[in-house]
Amino acid sequence: MATAPSGRAPARVLPSAPMRAAAIMLVFTVALWLFEGVDVASGELVEQAGALRPRDTSGLGGVLTAPLLHDDWTHLAANTLPFLLFGFLAMSGGIGQWIAVTATIWVISGVGIWLLSPYPVIGASSIVFGWFLFLLVRGFYARNGRQILLAVVLFLFWGSLLWGVLPSDPMVSWQGHLFGAVGGIVAASWVAKADRRARPTLGA
Repeated sequence: MATAPSGRAPARVLPSAPMRAAAIMLVFTVALWLFEGVDVASGELVEQAGALRPRDTSGLGGVLTAPLLHDDWTHLAANTLPFLLFGFLAMSGGIGQWIAVTATIWVISGVGIWLLSPYPVIGASSIVFGWFLFLLVRGFYARNGRQILLAVVLFLFWGSLLWGVLPSDPMVSWQGHLFGAVGGIVAASWVAKADRRARPTLGA
């Protein structure tokens, strides 16, 4: 006999509640701009306190705080559009899954920066890269045609971002980009495995 359906929604490319997802990302993004305003008003004391300081145990708190801070308004503006878009699309599996995916990216990228970066790091680009790679590979793990099509479209528009995982500009943390990408790939693998386990199967 067939097992009872798991209740898990089929793989999607857009959030089931797009207005709620958009509102969450807008609030999150506005918070980043508010943090930058506070930092500027403080004479950059906030970013100095919240930066991720490599191989310094006193700087481990930066794993949590560094992605929320930026060097200046230009740095923040460059991250804003991909942050909004990729974060919104990454919410297609639901808020709970999005939190788990984001946390995975956040921790893996932070640990990678802490281990390998030669200098303190701030900025949300590690999270942006993580969401981007999550969106690029999850459809292949899940064998889902719609998600693969979305990945192709995103790659055509944003594929040049992938060069950011390679050492280039000494003022840009390629380590954060690389380990954010690793976190996104790991998260996509975990999500696909969880979906397969939850998928209804037929039994005798």
